Amino acid sequence: MFLKRLVLGIVLGLFVGGLAAFGVVRGLGLETFSPLIAYLSAAATGTLVGLVAGKPIWAGGAKIEAGLKAAFGALLGAGILFAIRRWLPETPLSATHWPLVTGAPGELPAVALPAIGALLGAFYEVDNTPEPKAAEGDRTRIASNKVRVSKGPSAILEDDEEESSPKARTAKKR
Repeated sequence: MFLKRLVLGIVLGLFVGGLAAFGVVRGLGLETFSPLIAYLSAAATGTLVGLVAGKPIWAGGAKIEAGLKAAFGALLGAGILFAIRRWLPETPLSATHWPLVTGAPGELPAVALPAIGALLGAFYEVDNTPEPKAAEGDRTRIASNKVRVSKGPSAILEDDEEESSPKARTAKKR
């Protein structure tokens, strides 16, 4: 299950990152980008991956989780781009894949944005892996530990006060 979620996250992240790179290259006409555009694009890619990877925003009850993943995805996307620009070797990519485009990996949207998407997608999908199903005995034990509150907090306090009264203590002894 883990490997399946990991591969799904990588593929989903590559797709979202590829779409973001396509938007930067074709939409903005930038084959290499400046640091400002790079970090804004990385943050946008992280946001989009956070909305669709793991538990997507359209899943039931996932709006808050997807919003948090999107917010942190923007920060993580910018952080990953910083790491790519800072520590990835400055070897220019050219000739074989993009004959007209040369530059360091952190300067090329077609390289950096899909990498960011793949890393975040894999992280979010693996993080959302469901727990293995418990055995039947474990499920009943867990269910018996749950407390149901139906009257509200003030009613619980009143019940506790009634149980601590002398009449309640004598009734319990009988």
